[in-house]
Amino acid sequence: MVKKGMFKYSCLIRGILETVWDKHSVTAATPPPSPTSGESGDLLSNLLQSPSSAKLLNQPIPILDVESEYICSLALECLAHLFSWIPLSASITPSLLTTIFHFARFGCDIRARKMASVNGSSQNCVSGQERGRLGVLAMSCINELMSKNCVPMEFEEYLLRMFQQTFYLLQKITKDNNAHTVKSRLEELDESYIEKFTDFLRLFVSVHLRRIESYSQFPVVEFLTLLFKYTFHQPTHEGYFSCLDIWTLFLDYLTSKIKSRLGDKEAVLNRYEDALVLLLTEVLNRIQFRYNQAQLEELDDETLDDDQQTEWQRYLRQSLEVVAKVMELLPTHAFSTLFPVLQDNLEVYLGLQQFIVTSGSGHRLNITAENDCRRLHCSLRDLSSLLQAVGRLAEYFIGDVFAARFNDALTVVERLVKVTLYGSQIKLYNIETAVPSVLKPDLIDVHAQSLAALQAYSHWLAQYCSEVHRQNTQQFVTLISTTMDAITPLISTKVQDKLLLSACHLLVSLATTVRPVFLISIPAVQKVFNRITDASALRLVDKAQVLVCRALSNILLLPWPNLPENEQQWPVRSINHASLISALSRDYRNLKPSAVAPQRKMPLDDTKLIIHQTLSVLEDIVENISGESTKSRQICYQSLQESVQVSLALFPAFIHQSDVTDEMLSFFLTLFRGLRVQMGVPFTEQIIQTFLNMFTREQLAESILHEGSTGCRVVEKFLKILQVVVQEPGQVFKPFLPSIIALCMEQVYPIIAERPSPDVKAELFELLFRTLHHNWRYFFKSTVLASVQRGITEEQMENEPQFSAIMQAFGQSFLQPDIHLFKQNLFYLETLNTKQKLYHKKIFRTAMLFQFVNVLLQVLVHKSHDLLQEEIGIAIYNMASVDFDGFFAAFLPEFLTSCDGVDANQKSVLGRNFKMDRDLPSFTQNVHRLVNDLRYYRLCNDSLPPGTVKL
Repeated sequence: MVKKGMFKYSCLIRGILETVWDKHSVTAATPPPSPTSGESGDLLSNLLQSPSSAKLLNQPIPILDVESEYICSLALECLAHLFSWIPLSASITPSLLTTIFHFARFGCDIRARKMASVNGSSQNCVSGQERGRLGVLAMSCINELMSKNCVPMEFEEYLLRMFQQTFYLLQKITKDNNAHTVKSRLEELDESYIEKFTDFLRLFVSVHLRRIESYSQFPVVEFLTLLFKYTFHQPTHEGYFSCLDIWTLFLDYLTSKIKSRLGDKEAVLNRYEDALVLLLTEVLNRIQFRYNQAQLEELDDETLDDDQQTEWQRYLRQSLEVVAKVMELLPTHAFSTLFPVLQDNLEVYLGLQQFIVTSGSGHRLNITAENDCRRLHCSLRDLSSLLQAVGRLAEYFIGDVFAARFNDALTVVERLVKVTLYGSQIKLYNIETAVPSVLKPDLIDVHAQSLAALQAYSHWLAQYCSEVHRQNTQQFVTLISTTMDAITPLISTKVQDKLLLSACHLLVSLATTVRPVFLISIPAVQKVFNRITDASALRLVDKAQVLVCRALSNILLLPWPNLPENEQQWPVRSINHASLISALSRDYRNLKPSAVAPQRKMPLDDTKLIIHQTLSVLEDIVENISGESTKSRQICYQSLQESVQVSLALFPAFIHQSDVTDEMLSFFLTLFRGLRVQMGVPFTEQIIQTFLNMFTREQLAESILHEGSTGCRVVEKFLKILQVVVQEPGQVFKPFLPSIIALCMEQVYPIIAERPSPDVKAELFELLFRTLHHNWRYFFKSTVLASVQRGITEEQMENEPQFSAIMQAFGQSFLQPDIHLFKQNLFYLETLNTKQKLYHKKIFRTAMLFQFVNVLLQVLVHKSHDLLQEEIGIAIYNMASVDFDGFFAAFLPEFLTSCDGVDANQKSVLGRNFKMDRDLPSFTQNVHRLVNDLRYYRLCNDSLPPGTVKL
């Protein structure tokens, strides 16, 4: 019935559209097109396969009056709405599609738009802009059909026809002749029409290309030709980005197709090779100022978007993703296309040395002519982009293809090493230039990008290292040594942060990813050790200091690859690591508790600075070693032991300084997560007891209520440490459970329970959940023998008051407006039920079950957490299913009796309408129906005027 109705409606709308079209058509009065105005005949016949289709779509577009335009707009809006929910079926006929495409042409016919604009000034005709809107609405209809992934077999022919007709429009848009370039034509079209057309192309590639590509009637390569023209003539950056997304989808499709049909790999690649090489070349040209300066200079490189990247960075990133995907498909072509372009720009950069002259204040770049400076600026910007491109391709030289592509990768790495060393030796980052505001940032950026590109090849270097570890070839040693010679001069306070951090990240990658055995013996590495451990040397900026210390620590702690345990030289490395940590924590260890007493010898701010600087470094070292071998963690803790003890001794003295306490607890939290086994039980117990003693109710209240976000962070980190403790298996920390639960329920919870702020609550409830989840036997004692003898799984209950208090806290949290906390706690209860059968326990079943159900139903009724109604419905089902009889016979009548705003008759109706289904889908459907009906009755009753008599 519905199907017949849809067919009737669609025929009716088609009739309206065709009537308007025919009424205003001027076919008879229009002279035939001239021979020179053809639409590239071969391509058109390829796309349409039918001369009659081409002739039909070449008919002149009628000029509509205002009323007709309005009727057509409504009809097309109607169709778009209809297509959004009806399936692809017989309701959608070829004649209807043809009619829609007639109107889609309104968006791309520039000549008709101009005529309408001229005529509209003197007659009752619509403007060009309004005609364009008809095209937008028609494309909306097409896109609604395109978005449907489920295509019946009988509809595929319609789909093919729809693609052919749309690509006729695409060809019309991208046609190039003397009067118009493609870009100027696109600029004249309505922006919304272009967006809709791009949406169509995206849907075609992402949803339908796999089914259409096999049709011999559909020439995919010719389509890619049109898409190429459409992409690279986009008038806006956003339009270009959207088209790059389409190419990314196509490349992903091609990659997955080849992986699933490896036997056909060569045939598939041969078919698309020319198109892919052309795409790669054009995308590379588009990121170079040499070819695309005007457009690139329009890009904003200062304002950050929601993804924390500038418009320029987004442009470059999306372009490089396309380059990388082509590289995956055609590695040889991609490399032979990119590397020569990189070489050309490198020659300019490496040739700058001949223009450096000595001046009174240092070295100066003797390039002063305005035109030369501009050309150098463009070349340096291009080199920076190309270095990023080369770095992005690093992943395609490793793994199974390492040997096959070794020579290409080696060529790249040797060039990058040469470039980084060159920049560090002649110190281009400190050179005076004629245009310092432009050229100096360019030189710094190129140097930083060369280091970053080399870092991208660290996994290749690691694989090279594992291949040559026995031979220790001089070539590999030279690569690493030269890289260190390039890095070391940059580890300085005189170097700009951008360059310094790039050098530090490369050093970390060498120490962590590559891990050559000889790294520590390289003189340049020894220089870095000496500089970092020298008490008189100026400290680097925080981030750089942390990175360098991490690298030096990893050199000594991480096991060398491909070497047995007895060749790791652990005793020597342990001594060296202890010396390193001793030097890094020298000032910190001198902060004995007496030194920070009321008569402290050092100003408080200086003390805080030492604590911050030392703990940030030590915490990072621990965090980066936490997943490594036991031996590495043992050595790390031995080196840190004295600093950890000093931290614990200092903690009470700074308990009222929330910024210091925050950093100390961060350090201890990292220790507990990574090195608690190495710390040993007695010292861990001492730490926990110290914290429990220090965090009194008064101290907690001060932190949460009076010290703002920093104070709350302190309490949250303390609770996170306790989360680690309660999850520890075995009996070692079980004696702390009563104290931890008491702290939560008697000290923390009363402070935060009624506060609207979500601070601390999430961490507290996670601690309570983990306490229950990992210590279930603390509350429910059970033995296998007792279960077998009784034939049931009812455990003996212990510590009942604490369990009841925790459950009550969970229940109260469901009455608060914070939806994130609600979702988290509902998930915790459901997890406890899945893992531990929480809802089945006698105490929960008899005393709490229907209280929770009541609360959850009230939440649904009040619509306070509507986003979670599905999760709430499932939870209600899981609770009710424990005792369906009790739910239907006792709870439901009692719940309805207690409901305000509905009369007795309405309550009776609600009760009768709630069916006694016991399967999940039906039960939750009944719950939601009950809630909606209850809300409806209340709304009706509230709208009655006062004094109304209800019958």
